[in-house]
Amino acid sequence: MTVDPGRFHPMTPAPPPPPQQSTGCGKLALIGCSIAFFLGAVAVVAVVFGIFGAIKKSDVYSEARNRAVADPRVVAALGTPIKTGLLVSGSLKINNNSGTANLGFPISGPKGEAHVDAVATRDTERWTFTTLTVKPAGQPAIDVLRPEGSPQPER
Repeated sequence: MTVDPGRFHPMTPAPPPPPQQSTGCGKLALIGCSIAFFLGAVAVVAVVFGIFGAIKKSDVYSEARNRAVADPRVVAALGTPIKTGLLVSGSLKINNNSGTANLGFPISGPKGEAHVDAVATRDTERWTFTTLTVKPAGQPAIDVLRPEGSPQPER
């Protein structure tokens, strides 16, 4: 049997395909889109933490936090030390020296976690809380504005 070198023989491998010419535009577009997405995500995170940071630096947040963690009922429920979480939700509006605040934030201690809800208004001199409640997980809410032993309002 003779083999014609110009013909395909079943035992010889197929020739490799010719190399593809890449212009690199697809790679550059993918890299550019990835960078733009990353920078956008960083900007969103910076804005969110900037807002949370501004609220956490406010005097109404500090007062709500300090009053909540100093309450003996909260200390009994959570233990010490009590730490605050990173996120703060709600709103804070100040115009001249008056304003309103409606805040919520987590706190925790060695015995468990809780959520603080605070509602306050400000006249020209100070913040007055209408609500300051600590809600420990799996336990009844603690009204920080009512002294221990005073009756809870009917709801």
